[in-house]
Amino acid sequence: MTGLAKIIMVLGAIIFIIGFLMQFINIGKLPGDIVIKKGNTTFYFPVVTSILISVILSAIFYFIGKFR
Repeated sequence: MTGLAKIIMVLGAIIFIIGFLMQFINIGKLPGDIVIKKGNTTFYFPVVTSILISVILSAIFYFIGKFR
């Protein structure tokens, strides 16, 4: 198996595990996320959630690059 195939399989496994864990962790309703409800319309913009996910992914990719 080539190096690219291994990387794709590992990334797929990581995405699968994160998706499974997201069912049990309520990360989408953090304080600072914008929710506007008017009538029968709801606008939701996850500002803090996006920042948190960005920091986590940056740390993961930093460590992957560091040990590569």
